[in-house]
Amino acid sequence: MKISDIYKNNKKSLSFEIFPPKKDSELENIDETLEVLSELHPDFISVTFGAGGSANCNRTIELAKKIKDKYHIEPVVHLTCLHYNKAEIDEFAKVLTAEGIQNVLALRGDRNDRVPEKDDFKHCSDLISYLKPNHDFCFLGACYPECHPESDNRINEIKCLKKKVDAGAEVLISQLFFDNDTFFHFHEECRIADINVPLIPGVMPVINAAQIKRMISICNAAFPERFQRIINRYENNKEALFDAGMSYALSQIIDLLVSDIQGIHLYTMNNPVVARRICEGIRNIV
Repeated sequence: MKISDIYKNNKKSLSFEIFPPKKDSELENIDETLEVLSELHPDFISVTFGAGGSANCNRTIELAKKIKDKYHIEPVVHLTCLHYNKAEIDEFAKVLTAEGIQNVLALRGDRNDRVPEKDDFKHCSDLISYLKPNHDFCFLGACYPECHPESDNRINEIKCLKKKVDAGAEVLISQLFFDNDTFFHFHEECRIADINVPLIPGVMPVINAAQIKRMISICNAAFPERFQRIINRYENNKEALFDAGMSYALSQIIDLLVSDIQGIHLYTMNNPVVARRICEGIRNIV
């Protein structure tokens, strides 16, 4: 099933993001997480993608196959392009098609000093434009309610997003944010710019101090005063910060669900405890 079909009857989606375990010892943890997530019958689960490596030894595809075959949930495979040439991207597309995977979250990919960049694809829109004529994928794209860290300004951010949609992105999933008003304002800007595809907010529970510092450094996400007070109060109390971070995320999700948006995408961090708490908190709402 193509993800774009979900929204044709004005259905609100629920979806999750997980990442492939780097070590075999972590496979049990991801299975536990998937068992928890499957209980809520999500519309899809996206699987993140690491730069480097070939299609035939890629854990993203391996995990997507498990989601599809074992749990009977539609997988969305993240596919980055900055570190690959056309021949390598062709191979990924060939393997995805052979495995019956129809949905691709097309991404430029983060810059990485350890992996050399290549010249064939500079932007996500280049990847979509290259693959779309010859492959029957549903392409999803990323968007940034508070602007991509490399973006010059808000106007250019929206222009680049419009270019991504014009290239063929049929659904947009947002980077995490902590102030719903920021997302609502961004949603309105997109509609004014004639970006009319489903725009799905991404939510991540922030449950420890190290994670908070990482979010500040790489995601360009602002912390509202209400959330900052939580951090200041509980950053040295691991259990209290976990509970407060989960409660904050659930309040975000409920506010979004009762508003005029088309779905929720949850960043689980492969944590079965987080996944279970979220699922219990919204089981009777979605």
